Amino acid sequence: MKLLLKLLSFLLITSVITVGFLLWYQYDVFLKTPAPITESNAIIEVKPGSNIRQVADQLQKNGVIEHSLLFFAHARISGLADKLKAGEYKLEAGMLPDDILKRLVSGQTLQYSLSLIEGKTFKDLQALIRKHPTLQQTLTDADYAVVMEKLGAPVGTHPEGWFLPDTYHFPRKTTDLEFLQRSYQDMQRYLQQAWDKREPNPYLKTPYDALILASIVEKETGLPEERPLVARVFLNRLAKGMLLQTDPTVIYGIGDKYDGNIRKTDLQTDTPYNTYTRAGLTPTPIAIPSKAAIDAVMHPATSNVLYFVATTPGGASKFSETLDEHNRAVQQYLLNRKSASEPKP
Repeated sequence: MKLLLKLLSFLLITSVITVGFLLWYQYDVFLKTPAPITESNAIIEVKPGSNIRQVADQLQKNGVIEHSLLFFAHARISGLADKLKAGEYKLEAGMLPDDILKRLVSGQTLQYSLSLIEGKTFKDLQALIRKHPTLQQTLTDADYAVVMEKLGAPVGTHPEGWFLPDTYHFPRKTTDLEFLQRSYQDMQRYLQQAWDKREPNPYLKTPYDALILASIVEKETGLPEERPLVARVFLNRLAKGMLLQTDPTVIYGIGDKYDGNIRKTDLQTDTPYNTYTRAGLTPTPIAIPSKAAIDAVMHPATSNVLYFVATTPGGASKFSETLDEHNRAVQQYLLNRKSASEPKP
């Protein structure tokens, strides 16, 4: 009887050792085998509140791993089972199970992007947000009408110009309001920093004045080297009590009726944004100004220039101190434009 018990004990111990060895071997092979990741299963979403067993089952269902139990066990052994972070993750071919686990606890979620371009209007920005396939749409037309209040701005704040142009990266399920909040805060921060370092000018009494003028500078030239001189032209005009007389403000005032051509009647038709009929700055910005345009307004060139006109269609500008000099430059521009439009022999 004793001999039988010893034999059974030996067999039991041997079986346990054998099973343990086989499990360890299988676990070791599992950890060393690259996951079969393809384009179809490379994206994995860890939903808020998911536990490691649910994620392991999802990975096996998607064909990323073969054994959810081994992945679950590895997460427990490594102490990472309770450190999953919600979000979308992109997996790469050749990743080992441990690489996958570390990715899912890293918080390095898959990022999407949207670029805000300087010179665009808030209406353009709204359209970009609404057609973005990843941003979660929560704002209605009525919400957009009071969006600045939703962002914490004073009641009645106009949205134009208040969003910093940049390429923004964000995870899936970011809301439209969250996106706008980030861009708005970035603009507030940059504008204030630039204002604090500005060259004081009596005709720019507030950061908002600078934002307005920066938007006009932005629309008047796309050449970085010209922005400080364009800013100086407008500041000099304000100092002399001259009208700004800038076409982009007139176009903004025309709104949706603008057909691509600006006519003499447009320049004579009064709107709050017509700087041919109204003195001073426009009531709000007319577009999204770039950092460079803001900097140009805060640190304009030193010059007595009062006029400028493009030397060629879409080309660099000719800056002038006197009206006679400016008129000659305009005539030259008209000749250049005529020459450019003539058919080549």
